[in-house]
Amino acid sequence: MADASIDTMEERRAIDWSRFVAPLVLGLLALGAWEGLVRAWKIPPYLLPGPILIFQTLITDWGTLMESWWVTMSISLAALAAAVVVGVLLSVLFAASKWVERSFFPYAVILQVTPIVAIAPLIIIWVNDVKLSLLICAWIVAFFPILSNTTVGLNSADHNLVNLFQLYRAKWWQTLLHLKLPSAMPYFLAGLRISGGLSLIGAVVAEFVAGTGGTQSGLAYRILESGYQLRIPRMFAALLLISLSGIVLFLVLSLISHLCLRRWHESAIRREN
Repeated sequence: MADASIDTMEERRAIDWSRFVAPLVLGLLALGAWEGLVRAWKIPPYLLPGPILIFQTLITDWGTLMESWWVTMSISLAALAAAVVVGVLLSVLFAASKWVERSFFPYAVILQVTPIVAIAPLIIIWVNDVKLSLLICAWIVAFFPILSNTTVGLNSADHNLVNLFQLYRAKWWQTLLHLKLPSAMPYFLAGLRISGGLSLIGAVVAEFVAGTGGTQSGLAYRILESGYQLRIPRMFAALLLISLSGIVLFLVLSLISHLCLRRWHESAIRREN
């Protein structure tokens, strides 16, 4: 029995390692094939740079790209924070009153399905403050998943437990604090992971719109600038920074979700069998 337990533990470790090693090996093979094709076909850098040249450009232009990276990330993180605050508060309001939810939720849906590319120029004109307008655009994109998921979570509390709280004459805020909010936590964290990437997308899209006039220096503006100047390696380096930022943001939010849920929720508890 002891030997079987040891074998099972070793197998689990191997499976855990494979989750990281398999995509890493595949990515390295893809990069190697990319570099090999660029060199074999002698593709000029202004058409398609190789991974080595992109990495060299990232190091050479590190100062400029990092300044732009911080502009984009500051807008993205601020929009995510605003989406969390507004989304959770509105979800609590929706859970407290069905009439409020029925009245306002359809407008939240309309706001979500409206393409941000179409309304970003209007927001930039109306607000007359570039950074604030970019923040609003990114917030619009990131807001709905948190609102929708948290609202579903608050409404998904076990009705038997809700009846129990009513039986003991718990106040509405006690039911909210001790029952509904814990029940909504997995839903909220799932929405948070989605909104993290969407806030970055919203910030980049808004920067593309505002950056056409040279009014912003985020990564999207660096991409446009590099395209105009045919500095394609820098363009790819900026794209790489955006992709890595999105990956890191998703991993951080996934870690937060795991730490919050690992001791009590089924989605995060490792099953022994």
